[in-house]
Amino acid sequence: MQIRDLPYADPGVPDVRSGTRFLVWLGRQQLGGQVKSLLWGLLHHLGIAGLPFGVGLAVQAVVDRDGDRLALAGVLLALLGAALATGDVMLHRTAVTNWITAAARVQQLLARKTAELGSVLTRRVAAGEVVAVSTGDVEKIGWFVEALSRFAAGAVVLVAVCVGLVVYAPALGAVVAVGVPVLALSVLPLLPRATRRADVQREKAGRATELASDTVAGLRVLRGIGGEELFLGRYRAASQEVRRAAVHSARMWALIAAIQVVLPGVLLIVVVAYGARLALDGRITVGELVTVYSAVALTHHPLRNVEEIAMAFSFSRPSAKRAARVLALTRTTTTVTTDAGDGEPKAGGDLYDPLTGLRAPAGLLTAVVCGDPDAAGRLADRLGGHPAEPEADHTSVLLGGVPLDELPLEAARTAVLVQDKDPVLLSGTLRELLDVPASGAVRAEDALAAARCEDVLDALAQASVDTGGDPMRTRITERGRSLSGGQRQRLALARSLVADPEVLVLDEPTSAVDAHTEARVAAGIAGLRAGATTVVLASSPLLLDRADRVVLVHEGAAVAVGTHRELLAREPRYRAVVTRETDEERAAVPAPGDALDALETEKAPEAEEALEGQKALEGQKALEGESA
Repeated sequence: MQIRDLPYADPGVPDVRSGTRFLVWLGRQQLGGQVKSLLWGLLHHLGIAGLPFGVGLAVQAVVDRDGDRLALAGVLLALLGAALATGDVMLHRTAVTNWITAAARVQQLLARKTAELGSVLTRRVAAGEVVAVSTGDVEKIGWFVEALSRFAAGAVVLVAVCVGLVVYAPALGAVVAVGVPVLALSVLPLLPRATRRADVQREKAGRATELASDTVAGLRVLRGIGGEELFLGRYRAASQEVRRAAVHSARMWALIAAIQVVLPGVLLIVVVAYGARLALDGRITVGELVTVYSAVALTHHPLRNVEEIAMAFSFSRPSAKRAARVLALTRTTTTVTTDAGDGEPKAGGDLYDPLTGLRAPAGLLTAVVCGDPDAAGRLADRLGGHPAEPEADHTSVLLGGVPLDELPLEAARTAVLVQDKDPVLLSGTLRELLDVPASGAVRAEDALAAARCEDVLDALAQASVDTGGDPMRTRITERGRSLSGGQRQRLALARSLVADPEVLVLDEPTSAVDAHTEARVAAGIAGLRAGATTVVLASSPLLLDRADRVVLVHEGAAVAVGTHRELLAREPRYRAVVTRETDEERAAVPAPGDALDALETEKAPEAEEALEGQKALEGQKALEGESA
């Protein structure tokens, strides 16, 4: 696999049982690149390892005044230099290719998993962890994959050098054969402690990243309440914890690096002292002493690969563990496979949730009222096939009698679209924002009009200095931070309307707009989605009054169904949620029917005021509906 061939047509199915298994799986996927890097690494290291022999041969030729052997040594050194240079260049090229392709594979897997899970990903995994996995962790995992082949080449060369020195100069080579393995394994006892310190550092860095992300996302709110200094102080404290953890970890790695420098130096001293005595006794020649000394000195280079692979594994294992944890998340608790020969299940019809008993008939606008906003968000996720807690949900939402779990991911996405209460606007032009997979039946202009985005278009036109006043070509900043909350919400609604899915689920689509705009948006949704299945989770009377049917979900179950006015008249729990009545107010103010009885018997003068207030409220709603 070459860099120019990225992205992968299929990044594969990873082994996510553990971080180590994920690294092993990733290494197997890069097997061809690893073999290439290993071969070039062998050429590079063998070129280095052969230099001492060439130097020793040249020195002994000078001592013996042998011109032929000196010329032969010169040719050998030239060939070794060419092999060293070629191997170094190609090793670097193949190693970097392995790094980039491995990182790209992990990024594709994460992107695929993000598309599969949607907004539920951040409900199951902390935002800071998602950021850490998709940025720094990908780089560390690629580093381990890249260092693996270079370590293997270095290890093979170390074995070859030790064996070669034992054969070349047995007396001195035996010292090297014992000393080199000791050098390679000397840092192993320190690795667990270094790994733990590195894990602590990454954990604190993840928390600091999450805190920074939350602070930036809520900067406007913090400025409004004067909380900048509070959060700035928290981030300063978090960053200082990261710094202290980094220094604590760096000390251990510095100790490991020092050991990798000191011990080879000690081995060199031993080799020189013992070799000089052997040379004085005539047991080895000067050339052999130079050869062994040079070989031991050059073993420092492959030994650095041992240190590097230890560091790479220590840093990449927690990163791989986090990546595996994210990649192990699934849409549902069970994986359903469909036999292609029998045909894929088709979506269509009513949307039904067996867990709550909620049914949204096809072609109607169904409003859902939940007393708990968090429960409404979880219900919206379920309706889209993304339960936030899959282990607690044993049944899938049905669309036309077909479980969403049994639909291929692309078909499920096309059939049901969920817009949560905090939609995200990506940076880019307005035209790019509305360029989403869609049926083509709804034009962008119609969607913007239905979402009542006239003021947004005017603001973008005024801001488009270099686009000739064309709001569709005006760039929107990241997350739409240049717009107000209501403007962002309406643009996100327009994007959902353009997609024109078979079922559109909207969670509080007008919570950030004023009452007048909300009434117009409600009318726009009802008009544009006429004949299409739409589910709106809201408690606003202006939206509820536009719905064909309203369902009250109380304590996780659908307990009442009807129109807004019917439920307002006969269902106290519904009335408490919609009108924001407290328990005391509900006990003090009778229902409209009770108020009529009280008027007839003249036993409760306050009931007349309650009845008149109820009539005024309904009359005002009717007027608002007509004007809208």
